Amino acid sequence: MKKKKKRKRKGATTSHILHLMDVLPFPIPIDIYTSLIKECTLSPDPQTAIELHTHIAHSGIKPPLSFINRILVMFVSCGLLDYACQLFDAMPVKDFNSWATLFIAYYDNADYEEAIDVFLAMLHQLGMSEFPPWICACFLKACACIENIPLGMQVHGWLLKLGTCDHVLLSSSLIRFYGRFTCVKDANAVFNKLSRHNTSTWTAKIVSGCREMDFPEVFNDFKEMGRQGIKKDTYTFSSVLKACGKMMDHGRCGEQVHADAMKLGLASDNYVQCSLIAMYGRSGLLRDAKQVFETSRSERNVDSWNAMLMGYLENGLYIEAVKFLYQMKAAGLKPHESLLDKVRIACGSVTYSSTN
Repeated sequence: MKKKKKRKRKGATTSHILHLMDVLPFPIPIDIYTSLIKECTLSPDPQTAIELHTHIAHSGIKPPLSFINRILVMFVSCGLLDYACQLFDAMPVKDFNSWATLFIAYYDNADYEEAIDVFLAMLHQLGMSEFPPWICACFLKACACIENIPLGMQVHGWLLKLGTCDHVLLSSSLIRFYGRFTCVKDANAVFNKLSRHNTSTWTAKIVSGCREMDFPEVFNDFKEMGRQGIKKDTYTFSSVLKACGKMMDHGRCGEQVHADAMKLGLASDNYVQCSLIAMYGRSGLLRDAKQVFETSRSERNVDSWNAMLMGYLENGLYIEAVKFLYQMKAAGLKPHESLLDKVRIACGSVTYSSTN
């Protein structure tokens, strides 16, 4: 006889638990609500979050601030920003966690103007002289995203006054902030004043140099990282390879970076492979680009395909580019629309020249 398969019992939902609590004749402990809030935060369910909050509001309990902050986090994790704002505005007392939750909600939603307003209001309301480095770093990025350079510089001055600019996270954020607007002197000033450096600060300097188009300096910084024994990550390699592709040295610097990536076991990373293909393509070394592309067969993604296609186009190999497009289609991949436009233009120019 075949054994009957045991059916998996479904766990009680938050709604079931709330209905059960309504039937029971005694007060509901706040710990039960706390557990339900935690569960709803970890498995975001907007409808359940609203139902749970409504139940708590009608329960008659007087929750402490830490409990209300948990509800705030639950709303944010469930994507209920409007509900979070309503709860925040109704809170008679707010602490740093309350403000930080709303700030991050706007920041993660790319509402940088709103995030900045919340941060400035927090400064005014709490009057704190120190904040965790991570929130200041996010604030600087928000300033960069809306291109508010003066406000970012004011934050820099404030951090200098507090004496916290030497923190690695903040210094990296400042270098990236100035680098984004090609203020390379300011970025270098922040870098040079640091008492110690790590992967983050060096990579931020390299990215800043790329934006300034000072490609030889970027390569020198990369070599200096090695001399100082600073660990290089995939972002470091992908950034410096972009610079190598624009140095017009027939790929000599890029080959050195490639060898370093292989030595450190990072050459198989998707981002690094894509950057290698693009670098060799820009340097006119299509054979090397194709070799990297072929060796990445198991790890290959659409970015690698696009980089290889761009290599053919940049080197005027339009027939190969068209053939490669068919290979992409066979692999179930779609090239970037801008590359398709380049192929169409190239094919048109080839057709025109062949008829004249």
